[in-house]
Amino acid sequence: MRSASTALVLTALLAIASFGAASCASVSFDRTTQTSGSFRSSAAAVTILGWDLPKRAVDIARDNASDAGLVNMNVEATTVFPYLGWFDWVLDIFSVRFAYVNGTWGYDGQSR
Repeated sequence: MRSASTALVLTALLAIASFGAASCASVSFDRTTQTSGSFRSSAAAVTILGWDLPKRAVDIARDNASDAGLVNMNVEATTVFPYLGWFDWVLDIFSVRFAYVNGTWGYDGQSR
């Protein structure tokens, strides 16, 4: 009986870890001029006992946007959902978190 429950727990952890390893991410770019525009990147990650698999969702979203290699990228807003403030430790037990990163890229011809 004990080995069956252990096998069940290990199977569940393996399934969750494989979801975390696959993680969901996307990025979209909108061009406003020949050399500039905006971007929106999103990602999801699984958190189990304080470990983010494969890594924090916000890091995946930032890396995904950065991998595009566009010049002068500026992150303007970052959102993580769910976020419980001080009670966020509850989500560290087990949760799926989503992150969104919005910003601009390129040169729009205006001096800053």
